[in-house]
Amino acid sequence: MKKIALSLAIASPVLVQAETINLEIEKPEFYGKINVTQEFVQQKDAGNYSQLNSNASRLGVKGKIALEHGLKAVYQVEYEVFADSGAKTLKGEDDAGDKYEYDSTLSQRNTFIGLEGGFGRIQAGMFDTPFKSAQNKVDLFNDLRGDIKNIISKSENRAKNSVQYSSPSFAGLVATVDHLNSEDEDVNNGLSASLAYTRGDIYVAYAYDNEVNGELMNAQRVVGQYKVGAVQLGALWETFDNDGTSEEGWMASAAFKATSDVTVKAQYGASDIKTKGGVSYSLGADYKLAKNAKTFVYATSEESDDESKDAQYYGAGLEYKF
Repeated sequence: MKKIALSLAIASPVLVQAETINLEIEKPEFYGKINVTQEFVQQKDAGNYSQLNSNASRLGVKGKIALEHGLKAVYQVEYEVFADSGAKTLKGEDDAGDKYEYDSTLSQRNTFIGLEGGFGRIQAGMFDTPFKSAQNKVDLFNDLRGDIKNIISKSENRAKNSVQYSSPSFAGLVATVDHLNSEDEDVNNGLSASLAYTRGDIYVAYAYDNEVNGELMNAQRVVGQYKVGAVQLGALWETFDNDGTSEEGWMASAAFKATSDVTVKAQYGASDIKTKGGVSYSLGADYKLAKNAKTFVYATSEESDDESKDAQYYGAGLEYKF
């Protein structure tokens, strides 16, 4: 990042002194991503239709500021934008319990302020839980219809009112703990934690949620990823407990870099967590147009015991990062 050097002149009535103070401030980094797909949907027990999707397109700014004692201030502000329709309908409930909905042109994503140093990193705000982050890059169809949040998992949470601590890396091992403030005396606080290990092309992680989705609701996740040559393999297993009732799900993925520009990928998962008998499988290919640009195609099929929800999704899209 570029840095700014500030010069400060100090004056007094009897003496003018010029003193230069080199204050290094990293310029904030403005960034974004636009991901749009044209998608065709074939439903089993209903009509077919097409739709244009904006897949977690976003704008953000982030940066670091050098402080005394070897510390750094960190910050990030990020919002989702809707390249397809310009707005998203949000639903909520006010303090009186009345339900409402409105159109929003921006939707808050990971936004926080924090401090990092030799002790690790602490941050406060709204951001992905350690449980969600533990998936790493196992989900090859993230933000598309094949995303594990649609069939496999209920615990892909971005939590508000959070205070999170991440340890330094100890030979590749990093522990992260997130305290979720309920801000309500009648509701328990939530806890999300993970332990992740990275060594070369090997990644493994364990994550645990306690009452993040609600009281008496807990979840566990185990993730593994391995890259060898042009092949990347990944797997995820998860359980979700709700007041003594337990459900589980799993998924596996594989990506093959056929050429320097083409990557083909496949993913399969089965879970009872979101819907009984849920199954999702996807095939796709990415074509690299530039360092920060790609075009891609995909096909996703979803099935469950409730056959009225069965459908196939076929899409093509563009993604630009800046």
